[in-house]
Amino acid sequence: PVLRLLEAQLQDQRREHEEEMEALRNQVDLMQEELEKQQQAFLQTLQLSPEVQVEFGLQQEITRLTNENLDLKELLEKLEKNEKKLKKQLKIYMKKVQDFEASQTTVPAERRPHERNMQVAVQRKEKDFQGMLEYYKEDEPLLIRNLIT
Repeated sequence: PVLRLLEAQLQDQRREHEEEMEALRNQVDLMQEELEKQQQAFLQTLQLSPEVQVEFGLQQEITRLTNENLDLKELLEKLEKNEKKLKKQLKIYMKKVQDFEASQTTVPAERRPHERNMQVAVQRKEKDFQGMLEYYKEDEPLLIRNLIT
């Protein structure tokens, strides 16, 4: 039974290997055909006059730049769509933050001082104050209320 299983696995691997080899051969054939076409085009351009060679080179460069430009436009469109999506998400999150802040101001009074004291205690553990107090201007009413209580 083990030998049959190993033989079956070996045959499966051999079949996969042969399929991969065939795909690679086809790919090599296509590349060879493309190379031959490019060589023929190159030989034809060498037979042209210098002015026509320059014109042909310019046409090829214009084609290349046009394709590159189209790729960049496509990328720009994707980035703009992503930007719009992110802006919408930001608005949603900002609304949630505002709703959360509004809900915090409606918390019953007996819970708020305890939460503030916990917050102040955490701040004191994080910093070593030495006579001066640093705060944001918008935190001033909260600071005054905490000092009074």
